[in-house]
Amino acid sequence: MTSSPSFRTFRAPVGLQLCSRAINISIVLLVLSLPGVAFSTASAEPANDGRRRSVAKCDAAQFRVIVDVGHTAEAHGAMSARSVPEYEFNLRLAKLIERDLIEAGFRKTILLITEGSAAKGLLKRATVANNARAKLFLSIHHDSVPDSLLEDWEYDGRPSHFSDKFPGHSIFVSYRNGSAKLSRLFGTLLGRQLKNRGLTYTRHYTEAMMGNRRRQLVDADVGVYRYDQLVVLRTTRMPAVLLEAGSIISRDEELLLNSADHQALIGAAVTEAVETFCAARLPTAAIGTPGKRLSVPPRLRLGLQHSQ
Repeated sequence: MTSSPSFRTFRAPVGLQLCSRAINISIVLLVLSLPGVAFSTASAEPANDGRRRSVAKCDAAQFRVIVDVGHTAEAHGAMSARSVPEYEFNLRLAKLIERDLIEAGFRKTILLITEGSAAKGLLKRATVANNARAKLFLSIHHDSVPDSLLEDWEYDGRPSHFSDKFPGHSIFVSYRNGSAKLSRLFGTLLGRQLKNRGLTYTRHYTEAMMGNRRRQLVDADVGVYRYDQLVVLRTTRMPAVLLEAGSIISRDEELLLNSADHQALIGAAVTEAVETFCAARLPTAAIGTPGKRLSVPPRLRLGLQHSQ
């Protein structure tokens, strides 16, 4: 018997002032200038005091993020090289990300924990997220490989399986999501922050050996893949991204993912990506709508030119 998903909302004082960096805004503009996205820039107009208006700051206190714990205790996902269920990795990292976001001022962050079977759990997640009117949905997972790629080994006196060939994280978006362009935008921002911290993504999803798990790589610089059929990405009515934080079937990477320092790196990357995404404040109605304009200060337009 399954039960409804549970979630908790923590409230804490805003203790961190958020800022937008030119390089991150450049990424925003580059993603929105992709084919199929109508976008134009306009010169910033002087304010009454003669200063240039800056890009709107993030209203973190009102920006609700759903941090979804991938899988359930009953349907735990993959098994690590040392026979630890994926769900345990997902829950631990999602809690850390939730804490980091709240400390950064995102007081309405929701940690979404779902119970029951895998199939029913997928629909529950989307329903909760949609009813909560979240601004962003981030599902936390840890990766494995198809059974045909596994090798046998023994750990702690028990038989287990591993594959050390494909370490690294990966990011997935669905082009069937109602906010597909913004999903792609957040995926790129998140990938950039992970890359800036020295983390690398896995490329094995592009290889033929993956069979029906093969995916289109839509951002080869930071590791964003297209996966249209994922229920939690396709049926949510807000920008949605799934992060595979690393490969727990890789023996060395499993140890790394158990490291508090590595978990902190991922948490910091997520927080900065959310800050930048929130600060952009790009309404869905403006995407693909001719005549909608975003005011970009000259210094940020300069940063965009330098990045191209």
